[in-house]
Amino acid sequence: MSVYDTIKESLKAGRKGVLATVISRSGSAPRDVGARMFIDENGQSDGTVGGGLLELQVQKTAIERKRAERAAVFHFQMNAKTVAEQGMLCGGNVDVLLEPVMARHNELYQRLADMERKGKKGIVVTSLTDSFTKTLIDESLGMTGDSMSESSAMHCLSLVAPGRPVVSDDGAFLVEPVFNRAQLYIFGAGHVSQFIAKVASMVDFAVTVIDDRQEFANHARFPDADEIIVDNFVTAFSSLSFSGNEFVVIVTRGHAHDADVLREALSRDARYIGMIGSKRKVKMIFDLMRQSGFSDGAILKVYAPIGLTIHAETPQEIAVSIVGQLIQIRAQ
Repeated sequence: MSVYDTIKESLKAGRKGVLATVISRSGSAPRDVGARMFIDENGQSDGTVGGGLLELQVQKTAIERKRAERAAVFHFQMNAKTVAEQGMLCGGNVDVLLEPVMARHNELYQRLADMERKGKKGIVVTSLTDSFTKTLIDESLGMTGDSMSESSAMHCLSLVAPGRPVVSDDGAFLVEPVFNRAQLYIFGAGHVSQFIAKVASMVDFAVTVIDDRQEFANHARFPDADEIIVDNFVTAFSSLSFSGNEFVVIVTRGHAHDADVLREALSRDARYIGMIGSKRKVKMIFDLMRQSGFSDGAILKVYAPIGLTIHAETPQEIAVSIVGQLIQIRAQ
């Protein structure tokens, strides 16, 4: 689940709160631009803006502002003296937007969660004046949230910079691109997949689990998955989107299914394809791919055996190894 999903649930339960978003950073600050944390009115939080002293300061400021009705940008400085006193390794300067989460924007947060999950593009415009407004604008100029003229929307779209928020010249509003989580498709719903889904969700992947057995592929076994598809492994691909930034993990229950999935995955534009299995099994399936007409260049891009080399043995350790590799590739 994303922070926006948590906000949806909190508003549904009648709890307001404060959304904290890192909008700029310098030095060795721990989290990048776009990192978010939601703090509800009871002080419970979801997400992270970096942990440690920074997160403590952000939470404290958010709780102090839980009844505020306007957004504001706060500057948090972690100088060398503070870092040394706290025994920290990361310093630097961070600007964090703190904004009230209100019931009237419930539909906006629902739409944001859906756009993140589906990889849709758009911008969010948040006012920094006494009159707090928040508007989501999608690629077709469709708007959710507070109303805005089409000319203002066009102006905001012209300001947005790829991958980072921008404050307008007059300081009246902030324009943020929608930060899409990388999509992870997990083929197979066994024990290893359960832990992959859990860990991958914790580090901001949008997780989809695919298996042809409903008794395995269900929300009781995969509570952290954003989507579960019960379908034949091959036909399931027709319902999946690929734009070059998707991660495919193949951990089915047998080499025949692995080969079917790999054949389909190699035919798509995926950023990462990894397949579990012994060296003998991998060689056998790679030979099948060559027989299917795939080049050595395409086949050798597959991460197999999958995961970082950390001598993982248990399902939990294997999941850590695999997700660690996903994080490594995502950061490149």
